[in-house]
Amino acid sequence: MPIEIALNPAQREAVEYSDGPLLVLAGAGSGKTRVLTTRLAHLVRSRGIAPTRILAVTFTNRAAGEMRGRVAQLLGRDPAGLWIGTFHSVAARLLRREATRIGFAAQFSIYDEADRLSLIKRLLDSMGHSQRAYPPRQIQYIISTAKNRLESPEELAGGAEDRITRIAGEVYFELDKSLQAANAMDFDNLLIHPLTLFTEHPDRLRHYQQRFDAILVDEFQDTNRAQYLLVKQLGGAHHNISVVGDDDQSIYSWRGAKVRNMLDFQTDFNDVKVIRLEENYRSTSVILDAANSIIEENEQRLGKTLFTVRKGGELVDVVVAADERDEAEWIAREVRERSAADHYPHQSMAVLYRTNAQSRAMEEAFRRAAIPYQVIGAVGFYERREVKDLIAYLRLLVNPSDNEAFLRAVNVPRRGIGMASLATLQAKAAIWSKSLLETAAIAGRISELRPLAKRALQDFAGLVERLSAGIAEVSPAAVLERVLEAIEYESYLAQEGFEGMERLENVRELIAGAAEWSEEVDDESTESPLQQFLAGAALTNPSDQSNGDPDGVTMMTVHTAKGLEWPIVFVTGLEDGLFPLRRALESQEETEEERRLAYVAVTRARDRVYLSWARSRRRGGQLMPGLPSRFLAAVPPGLVQERRTSGLFGGDFYRKPARSLRWAATEQAEPEMVSQDTPRYVKGERVHHRKFGSGTIAALSGSGRDLKATIEFDDEEVGRKQLLVAYAGLERDWESA
Repeated sequence: MPIEIALNPAQREAVEYSDGPLLVLAGAGSGKTRVLTTRLAHLVRSRGIAPTRILAVTFTNRAAGEMRGRVAQLLGRDPAGLWIGTFHSVAARLLRREATRIGFAAQFSIYDEADRLSLIKRLLDSMGHSQRAYPPRQIQYIISTAKNRLESPEELAGGAEDRITRIAGEVYFELDKSLQAANAMDFDNLLIHPLTLFTEHPDRLRHYQQRFDAILVDEFQDTNRAQYLLVKQLGGAHHNISVVGDDDQSIYSWRGAKVRNMLDFQTDFNDVKVIRLEENYRSTSVILDAANSIIEENEQRLGKTLFTVRKGGELVDVVVAADERDEAEWIAREVRERSAADHYPHQSMAVLYRTNAQSRAMEEAFRRAAIPYQVIGAVGFYERREVKDLIAYLRLLVNPSDNEAFLRAVNVPRRGIGMASLATLQAKAAIWSKSLLETAAIAGRISELRPLAKRALQDFAGLVERLSAGIAEVSPAAVLERVLEAIEYESYLAQEGFEGMERLENVRELIAGAAEWSEEVDDESTESPLQQFLAGAALTNPSDQSNGDPDGVTMMTVHTAKGLEWPIVFVTGLEDGLFPLRRALESQEETEEERRLAYVAVTRARDRVYLSWARSRRRGGQLMPGLPSRFLAAVPPGLVQERRTSGLFGGDFYRKPARSLRWAATEQAEPEMVSQDTPRYVKGERVHHRKFGSGTIAALSGSGRDLKATIEFDDEEVGRKQLLVAYAGLERDWESA
């Protein structure tokens, strides 16, 4: 049976295309993997090209393994000798053969990010540069970005507009010298060194050009400059390069990927055959029409419009929530409804978000609703490093005998207390039968410790003592803010560059979670609010369930979801400033990448997609107003049914889709322009709380962020409660006023 029998006309054309450069623009769900693997098998079976003379490159080891397996299935045998793997693995294979020509031995080591970071720290010290003034992670990021652009150390330093970039250029020079002295390469150099080899030894370039008769590249839109040039040079003689990708799904510019490479491919090879795969086998026509409407607003694209034989389908649900907790609780209810009414198993549904920080509210809502779930591509919220760091401080404030919390907190941020000093401290604590914190407070008595270590340990103990003062009556959110300020944790994270900004978002989500506990404190409990919060946090995400339930609903970022699909998909947090991210709105290029990310999110759905946004969202413990994402305004009203959660009350929260989405996205002020002042309330006013229902304000006390409202709720089982207005998410109850 011919291996091409199950292909549509466009797929068949791509598979059977003869010689020369081929660009396959493969839309989401259009069968690009089938085309690539079938073309590879076709080259072997029908064109007579030996597997040893074919190079196939993709971006993950898993994808490479799956590709080899599919080709073996199509051929009925293993394609022995086929060069297939990631760019890095293929480059390493080549360099093992050629290393001596560029000054390395064939047994070179490969340094991962942690190895390189450690080396950069040592270089900064040896060069007399302060790691505080020049954070190693930021230096590493600058160097890696320069390498992705193929900039030399001299070019980086010479073009520097600030001191840290100039220092990074100097470190870059010393880094490569040190790597070569250690016979090691970092990930970036694995891609650069083959280009250096081909420049310095043109005969080796000719060798590899003749070595491969055909080159195939998957996910071409994700290539960076070095990867593109490597493909271009290897195929420069015969031009038998087949690349498959989707410019509308290029979402990794922060890793150096250049969507421009797909455009350059057509310029650099002027005889390129372009084939568009536009028939989608995944989604309904409603979902595709919505996705097409979003992506059509991008200007920098090659252009294609997906279609499907799955006509019609459920309208796109645009869900308006009061805040992130209301959003999460509504989604949990809808998951349960779809599972019960339509018999969708939990594993057939996914919740996608723009940043990992958004998973906190979702995880808690699903746990409360007893709905199984798994978090993919990230650990559970309370298992994240920055969250565990701060929780350790809170645990130590509540329980000074918690030695594990002490060991985690004592060097966050780093205080110059080394492992040897901690070992000495632990030994003395055991002899004296004291906790580590108690022992640290009297570290001056430990003669084995260096003076600096003694002072650092005593300073830390003093800090914990000061932070502990009066915490019994303080809200968990306020304690967290006190800790953050005292240890300058936000500045500490900011030194980590892009990754640090992601972690900072998680810190703000932790404060938001702590703020919610301010309105749920059990007045009959003997525990302080902080103790209750810590107990709840510990029970929310037990370590033995940190990987989640594989049969449950999947939660992940949109980036992680690329290439996957589910019958039902919830895309959350669609607010300007969050999706798209605020910093992305500063340039057209970044805004277009955010739009591509939204397109990826929508096209993950087969049967039904939900797009949700919240009118307010807690950030850093404060309730910030939200506006619907501009991407929602691109979806035609005829494709949308707008729904509101039970958390929304009052006059104009619900409007017709054409009015509410487009008007809100274009006419309202940006979030920064909206007043952040705490709402003004008066005694006797009717208000609504998303959990406790409607009630009447009986008393007010405090002011500003400390304003508290005592509310007599209509539900007798709820009764009277005192809430912190800044965190309570109250709405004026116009309907019952």
